[in-house]
Amino acid sequence: MGSYYFNRFVSAVVTIVLIATLTFVMMHSIPGGPFTRERPVPDEIIRALNEKYNLDAPLYVQYFDYMKGLFTFDLGPSYSKIGTTVNELLAGGFPESAKIGLMSTVLIIVLGIPLGIISALKQNKFIDYLVMFMATLGVTVPSFVIATLIIYFFAGKLGWLPTFGVSSPLGYVGPVIALTGYSLSFVARLTRSSMLEVLRQDYIRTARANGLKEFKVIGKHAVKNALIPVVTYIGPMIAAILTGSFVVEKIFAIPGMGRYFVESVTNRDYTTIMGMTVFYAAFYVIMVLIVDIAYGFIDPRIRLGKGK
Repeated sequence: MGSYYFNRFVSAVVTIVLIATLTFVMMHSIPGGPFTRERPVPDEIIRALNEKYNLDAPLYVQYFDYMKGLFTFDLGPSYSKIGTTVNELLAGGFPESAKIGLMSTVLIIVLGIPLGIISALKQNKFIDYLVMFMATLGVTVPSFVIATLIIYFFAGKLGWLPTFGVSSPLGYVGPVIALTGYSLSFVARLTRSSMLEVLRQDYIRTARANGLKEFKVIGKHAVKNALIPVVTYIGPMIAAILTGSFVVEKIFAIPGMGRYFVESVTNRDYTTIMGMTVFYAAFYVIMVLIVDIAYGFIDPRIRLGKGK
């Protein structure tokens, strides 16, 4: 059991290091530099800036400095926001993204899984058709379309919601609904298909033949095994939602990570781009690690490992 968790942890650390290395190489392979602008900047100023930020050092020296800062949780200064570090940008943007993401995640789990289970238990009934129709609609309509419709109807026409920002509790309604649409629909569909597959297994028929109550058969045996593929999706989904949707945050003018990332790309702010990319990747890998650990509690056979 200990080796299972240790191997997953080592794999997660190696993955983050590889992603950080690849990000560094790609950013330094792009033509130009962080101080390249449409309007020419004097060479003297560029040389002074490169010397200040140690960008005139050999590439391997910059790489080791970058990795040293990464392991000490120091992502360096922002090139476009003078006097501000990437850590400060993350500290200011992530909480806003996380608030919306957390509310969306709770909504997805609380509604998506029960709807999928009910749909599977009422297969080919009206409730099943209704849930699947809404889920198909939610999967096919992009989040930015949902966000635009919310602003147009509920903010512009009806005046029920603010058009931008999250200065009031109602300001969170639009972004949360826009972020929830696709994942909620996907979780409902995935839960339904997984539940239907489990309900056809021999051990479920055996449990029913032995006289177990239907509630116990569904709650103890069917749902637990049906949640394995759902948990596989929910882990990375949480990472993506908590770190924010760049498009949704842009539409609703939310001061989250999306705004800083878009600005960093526009301004060729290398440290901010690399820092936010690695932050998102690390968050994603950690959630996958948590999913791997959760597998062991949902199904002990995974924790023990067949190869052992």
